[in-house]
Amino acid sequence: MALTQDDVYQAADELRGIARLGLKYAPNDYDRDRYQRALEIAVGLMAKLHDVPIEPLLAAEASLDSWAHISPITAADAAVFREGKILLIQRADNKLWAMPGGLVERGQTLASAAERELREETGLVGHAKKLLGIFENWQWGGESRAQIYLAVFLVEVPDGMPTGSNETLDAGFFAEDVLPPLSPSHNKRVPYVFKMMRGEVDVPYFDA
Repeated sequence: MALTQDDVYQAADELRGIARLGLKYAPNDYDRDRYQRALEIAVGLMAKLHDVPIEPLLAAEASLDSWAHISPITAADAAVFREGKILLIQRADNKLWAMPGGLVERGQTLASAAERELREETGLVGHAKKLLGIFENWQWGGESRAQIYLAVFLVEVPDGMPTGSNETLDAGFFAEDVLPPLSPSHNKRVPYVFKMMRGEVDVPYFDA
């Protein structure tokens, strides 16, 4: 099977992470030189794929903490159900629909991040009741070139109707058979969450 541009980018990103980890723990200058060269090769590939100069990317790498970009990014989504329908927001960036969610901020737990994203994107205040699963974005069709682990929580919202925000164009509850056009990754994960709610698949889910 032919490699895609995303395949090459992900390989370069993995090499970059290995190089940064090596630079942190290299026992001598010889190994540090080798890991630095590996980092430059990885960043060079990423610059080529983005069609941008390598120098700003290398400067950004030099300014990062040694742990930065070694591990995948974490994000959290809120799965809110009402009368068998799931709450979805229409994203402002691609006009497609998704579960409320986003990146976890420093100092937050995964569950509190899901609650915050729900509040910021819909105005609804909820409480995370159950972890439904941890999903890796590349395995679920995500378009981001960064590797992201997505925690999906069942969030209980006692009352209220969703409203829009500066990040969303619209929000509403949808039945499984009338879902709107879904954002990448959500187009696979939202139907899977419905299966979870029916007890058709094990909970919590994780990618093997």
